[in-house]
This record gives sequence, C-alpha cells and structure tokens, in this order.
Amino acid sequence: MNNPCFAPWLLIAVFAAGFATLAARLKTEQIDRSDEHRAAMASQSYRYAATAGERGRILARGGYPLAANRKTFDLVADPAAFASRGDWSATAESLLAAIERLAGGIGRKPDIDEETIARHLKAAAARPLAVWRGLSIGELAKFEENASDFPGFFSVERSERTYPLGAAAVHVTGRTGRDSAPPPPGGAKYDYTEMEPRGRDGLELQYDEYLRGAAGETRIAIDARGFARHRENIVPPQKGPDLSTGIDVVLQRAVHSQLEGVVGAMVVLDPRDGAVRAMASSPSFDPGDCVPVFPKELYDKYVSDPAKPLFNRAAGGVYAPGSTFKPITALAALGAGIPADTVCECTGAFATGGEKIRCARTWGHGSLDLRHAMCESCNPYFCEIGVRAGIDAIAAEAELFGFGAKTQVDLPSEAAGLVPGPAWKARRRNGAAWRDGDTAQTSIGQGALLASPLQMARAAAALGTGWLCRPRLNTALPVVRARLAVPEEDFAAVRDGMRLVVERGSGRPAAENVAAMVIGKTGTAQTGSGETRRKNTWFIAYVEPTDSSLRDEPLALAVVVEDGESGGETAAPRVGAVLRAFYGAAAHLPVKGGGA
Repeated sequence: MNNPCFAPWLLIAVFAAGFATLAARLKTEQIDRSDEHRAAMASQSYRYAATAGERGRILARGGYPLAANRKTFDLVADPAAFASRGDWSATAESLLAAIERLAGGIGRKPDIDEETIARHLKAAAARPLAVWRGLSIGELAKFEENASDFPGFFSVERSERTYPLGAAAVHVTGRTGRDSAPPPPGGAKYDYTEMEPRGRDGLELQYDEYLRGAAGETRIAIDARGFARHRENIVPPQKGPDLSTGIDVVLQRAVHSQLEGVVGAMVVLDPRDGAVRAMASSPSFDPGDCVPVFPKELYDKYVSDPAKPLFNRAAGGVYAPGSTFKPITALAALGAGIPADTVCECTGAFATGGEKIRCARTWGHGSLDLRHAMCESCNPYFCEIGVRAGIDAIAAEAELFGFGAKTQVDLPSEAAGLVPGPAWKARRRNGAAWRDGDTAQTSIGQGALLASPLQMARAAAALGTGWLCRPRLNTALPVVRARLAVPEEDFAAVRDGMRLVVERGSGRPAAENVAAMVIGKTGTAQTGSGETRRKNTWFIAYVEPTDSSLRDEPLALAVVVEDGESGGETAAPRVGAVLRAFYGAAAHLPVKGGGA
C-alpha cells in the first residue's frame, strides 16, 4: 500500500543531507583551511625581494683600505607609474617616452634599451628599473632640481667597490663582478634578488663568503597586474665584516713602482711569521675599471695580451730560479759531508758526459771555497759539489725548503713548481736515465727546476731565520712555521757567502745606501733557444734593521724580471729602491768586486 507522506519526507531527508554536506564543506574551506587560503591570497598579492648587504673592506696594516666601498646613485623608474590599461607594449612605450624626456633633462643617454625595458616589465614589474647607473654629481643635481617634472623616477643609493691603490695591489685584492645576492639564512625563496659584488680573484675570491654582507628582505604589495602598490623593508641588510691583512702600503707602492714597465713579480714577507708585506705582478691593471662589471672589450683585450696582466706571477708564475738556488745546493752539499772550506778549481767550465756548463767568467775563477764561490756565483763550483752530493740530497734539501709544493698561501690559486729527479725524468722521457749533467743543471737552478717568486721569498726567509713559514695575507690566520733540520754552522757558512754577494759581488745594488743589513743572491736563468732565447733575472734577500733603520722589523723578499740583463743589473737595483723606501737611506762606500 502506498504511503502518500513518504515522498515529501524523502525529499526533506535528501535536502537535509545535502545541506549538512555543504555546511561541512564550508566549514572545511572557510574555517579549517582559512590559514591556507590567507597564505595563498598573500602570495598572490605580495612579492618578496632579497636586498644586497654592503661588502666588508680589505684593509692593509694600520687600517688603510685596499678594497672599500663608496656611495653611488642610480636613477630608477617605477613601472607602476607608467602602467597602461592596455597591454604591456603600451606600458613599455609610455616608459620609454618618459626615459627619453628625462635623458634630455640630465644630458645623458640611458644605460638600457627597449629590449631591457620589455624584459623587465614581463619578469619584474613590481621592481624598480635602473635606467642610469652611477650618476655624476652634476647629473644627480639636474634631476633633483626638476624631479617634480618627471614623476615615476627617483634616485637610489647603492654601494660600489673601490680600490684606493688601484693597479698597485690588484693581484692581492683581486676584483669583483656582479651576481644575485644570496638569500638570508633559512633558505627562504625570493621572487627577486638584487645584484651585489662577488669575488672573481685574489682575496676578493678567497674570502668572498666572509666579506659578503647579509641580505635583507623587502615585501612588495602588488596589484592584479603585478605592479607595486607599496614596498616595505622587513629585514634590513647587514654589512659584511672587514678583512685585515699584513700588507704594508709603503712597501706595496714601492714594489709596484719598481715593476712598472717590465714583466715580472716581487714578494716581500715578514720572515718571523710569514705575513705577506707586499706582493705585486707586472703588468697589472686597475680593478676600478671593472666596477661594477668588467667591460667585455676590456676583458678581451687583457685576455689576448701576451703579457697576461690578469695573471698573478708572484704566486702562480714558475721560473727556473737560476743562481738564487745555489744556497740550497750549498746546504745539500754541507749536509752530505762536503765542508764549507772545500776548494774547487774553476777553469771556466764544468764538463760532464760530453756536456760543458760555462761559468760567467769565461777564463775561470781559479781556486774557490764555498763562501767565495757564492760571492762569485761560480757555476763550475756548484756543479762540482752538487754532483758530489747527488740529486737525492739536493732534491731532499729543496723539498725541505718548500720547493715542489704549494706554500698554502691564502689565495685562490698558486703554482707548486717542480723539483726534478730520476723518477720524474723516467716518467717524462720514456724511461730515460738521470745523468750527472742533470744534477749539475739542477745544482745551479737550471734544467727542469721551477719555482715561484713566493716560494723563493719564503726560502730567503728560511735562509735568514732557520724557520720555514707558511705565507699568509689574512692576519687572523694562525702562524704556521717549522724549524728546519739544518745545523746552524751550515746556515752560517751560506749566510756568509750571501753577505759577500751584496758586499762585493753582483748583489751590491740591493744594499747600496740602504739603512739595513742585507744578505742575498742574484740569479740569471737562461730560457728558450734561438730567437726565443732570453734571460729571467732574479734577486732574493734577507734583511735585518740596524740602529739607523726607520723600521725595526726584518724582511725577506724575491723579485724576478723576465727578459732582463742579469740579476745584478736588472733585479738587485729594484730591491735596493724598495729597501730604501722602507728602511731609509744610509750612505756608505761600495766595495769593489766581481760576480755574475
């Protein structure tokens, strides 16, 4: 039997169930998921930008800035002020027309083109568009006087890298380029990131993360078309910490000056702790020309220059050290039991295996002991004691002084050099045997032996103090040094010879009129053959102050000049000029003598 009330109650039950389901769904969406919806709405109406923090400075001794920051001003446009109800192209046309009017007002063409404008509007309409970078004072004044005539434009302050010593310290400081600022700690994702200086080489690269400022955060309220309605800095950017170095500005300028016009490098160390007091490579370039970016045409010019101005020869260049290696050979011979008073006869050449190694004095020096052979830089003497000591003893002594390995200086790149030996030759020359001629060449710093100016400066420091130090630029790094296992009487004999070099030998120009005690060694290394044959010229020195010195600290240094005349003529005088700038001048009568 049909119930006439059944159908209405069934409909009421269905509607009730539907309303219950709808109510539950509304609760879920409007109450339970309210936070999620608010976040979604906020993400659609806000954009977030990471703003760059100012980079820390690089400081020389006494706080003098080697790399610092200066305030510069950019002129930017707010795209929202030119937003058109039409399409993006209409906005771009309006903005371009305004830029052209303002260009006439300040007397300078814009730094961007139509393509840049269109790309910015499509990708970052909420961000200001930098139209002119690095305004001059006059350009900024012209704009500020007539700013009301150019709505939608405003000036912004920006930090830009500056290098007060310019080319004089570029291979120490390095340079920067521009990259997007990294997000603050926490891994937050940003819609926009500002560009900031980033290290490209030198200390700027070595300590890039340390020097970088902490990024800030800006919140941008946008409209439905993506244009900014309001900007709020919610996390301010922070300046990066400063980096203190041991660079001495007086020395750095003097070293750079002495390298101008030549191809070469010079390194000056504090022999007590390895602090780098000066380091320069020539030719160099002004890092200020690369701020805020390295112009492509200038970069291409430097890269194609055969003199390689971008290359740091001081740490990365390797050369045959020539006679500056003879103190190491002398110590190897002394350690092998060959006394310092051993006399050898120099007839003008050393013969071995059908090969003759000539002496600088073609008619020979006659009878010489170690000290006087060092003074005269007698090739046959050092070939003789080197062959008698053997390549293993020479290689071990060289490695003791750090040759053949990187010094671990705090720079992004350096060369290890090479200490050759029988195993090396067998690998490189299809199993060829090592001969006495190879030992003789190594003994006088020729053959396959290679060292950097930084390694030679460290060796000079070790010869003067008996300690081998790790070179360091950052003064916060710990002092790393080791006492060399060399008898003091052996050091004394070698130092006596090096003293004679500057008193009566080829190193005299390095000590003339210098108010300090200098011991050193010149070197002239042949390289190439035929038309490419040339001489790389060296001088290494250990220097201690005297009572008349302006400074009370010792120095150790090395200089190499490519394609020079000789160590005594080309390299030693440059060292003398640097030492007079540091210690002052003290007139004295030079002692006559010879040497090579």
